[in-house]
Amino acid sequence: MEIKSAELDTTAVRVSQYPTDGKCEFLLVGRSNVGKSSFINALINRKNYARTSSKPGKTQTLNFYLVNDSFYLVDVPGYGFASVSKDKQKKFGLMIEEYLKTRNVLKQVFMLIDYRHKPTEDDILMYNYLKYYNIPVTIVATKYDKINKTARAKQDKLILESINLQQDDKLVFFSSISKKGREEIYKIIESFLEN
Repeated sequence: MEIKSAELDTTAVRVSQYPTDGKCEFLLVGRSNVGKSSFINALINRKNYARTSSKPGKTQTLNFYLVNDSFYLVDVPGYGFASVSKDKQKKFGLMIEEYLKTRNVLKQVFMLIDYRHKPTEDDILMYNYLKYYNIPVTIVATKYDKINKTARAKQDKLILESINLQQDDKLVFFSSISKKGREEIYKIIESFLEN
């Protein structure tokens, strides 16, 4: 896949603000600070297009990035961050739930987890929640380059034991630095665009 264009097309907090052009959508979920902005930047081949922040909890809306004028990457607020008030967390949760329940153009969820750590309780809850809605999920293990080769087998085992991956779901190891995993993500997106 060649990325020819990418732009932040729409920011939304409710259904009435979502794009209405019927293009395929790919949702990005993950804990705050898991590297969603870096993942977006690596996919669209731009350095700082999606702003990365050292302060978690920056994304507070659903951000629809239109790519190649043919599909959207949809970034949502990160979960599991303590400094965001309980009220805000609840609001984010309802916003994401409303999206999941109403979006028939959603083709796949890319659920980002930090490869360096065991998946958190929030990660497991999110995965099970997505499966409750029968949504296809690709687990993207970010920051893959931060673990040395000898420790990787142990990390792989830890992830697969924590998250009970269902048959059609995939696990992709990803590095925004080396771009490892990017072609795999492109292939997943392309498989939906071709249908």
